[in-house]
Amino acid sequence: MRTRILLVNSLLAVAWLAACAQAPLPTLIVMPTITPSLPQPTPTDPPLILSETPSPVPDTATPTETPTLAPSATPTLTETSSPSRVVNLDAVGDIMLGRTIADQVLANGPQVVFAGVQSVLDQADLRVGNLECSISSHGSPVHKSYTIQAPPITAKALALGKFDLVTLANNHSMDYGIQGLADTQNNLSLYGIESVGAGTNFSRAHMPVILEKNGLRLAFLGYVDVPVENTGFDAHTWIATQTQPGIAWADPNQIKIDVAAAKTQADLVIVMLHSGYENVSSVMANQSREAHAAIDAGASLVIGAHPHILQGIERYHGGLIAYSLGNFVFDDYQGISNATIILHVVLTPQGVQSYDYVPVVIENGLPAVTAIENAMGIQTLVAPLNP
Repeated sequence: MRTRILLVNSLLAVAWLAACAQAPLPTLIVMPTITPSLPQPTPTDPPLILSETPSPVPDTATPTETPTLAPSATPTLTETSSPSRVVNLDAVGDIMLGRTIADQVLANGPQVVFAGVQSVLDQADLRVGNLECSISSHGSPVHKSYTIQAPPITAKALALGKFDLVTLANNHSMDYGIQGLADTQNNLSLYGIESVGAGTNFSRAHMPVILEKNGLRLAFLGYVDVPVENTGFDAHTWIATQTQPGIAWADPNQIKIDVAAAKTQADLVIVMLHSGYENVSSVMANQSREAHAAIDAGASLVIGAHPHILQGIERYHGGLIAYSLGNFVFDDYQGISNATIILHVVLTPQGVQSYDYVPVVIENGLPAVTAIENAMGIQTLVAPLNP
């Protein structure tokens, strides 16, 4: 999905290109506190129970519209003796670990990937992002515009970056077929990294990952909705079915069903949405429709990706929607597409308490914290859509 950059807004591009070469200490942009008033659905669907192992496992169960799996342990992160029930979540955009990024990992070690932002990531309780590649040494490339494969060692980069979860609901997780998807999940699992939005069948792809931190239970779901490529490749062909591995598609009705069911098993639901148009800073109607469906069903936060550029942040019915966090680890982009953020969200049992962000610039495909003066376009791109 490495298409050429369209003209964004000349003012943004000029502002970004004024970036100086040196990056001062990170600047934290503090946004107003949100007083959540989330709807409280009363789902009639059976509760979802998470499988302890996210890696693809042969599943003979017959999935239904609302995914249900046999009871098993829920992954629980290390707890304090006196839980605060407050979680500091850091979210980032597209993480692509192939091509020149893989070359840097092989030459300098996996720690190189997040070295420029590690001091920020270390302060969070949980870290999540969109994994925009297959982590595998097997499989055959699919006929599409760009196929991205990263060597297994790159999964260690995510672990060293302390990432807890990534979404695979995107248009690159199956670039190397079902085998590539299975390898990706297995390689992530080796380092204790959870994944959502893809699986061995419909049930697995729509199954939430529930993480518990500081006494707060968070359910994560992932979905994708991208247009047909110029090559004719249609990501609909990757949709998981009752008998076929694949990804979870962002159908608003299904999102509502999944979110309502996940809400019965967690304090908060967070949806990771891969939607919109590449290199376009405007929010598309389908993005808004899908994100609103998630919040209306009881989600507290929607984290978006796919456009490769930052987009606005919206408060909606007590929830928060970050429509696109742009690129985070990605090569072969220029200008404003190399300006991004680490979104920091404070979560409580009531929902999103507040949010802010740290400005980041991407150099040689790798992220590094910077001062906002070095990437002024960020403030315009992520400005609240309804201040």
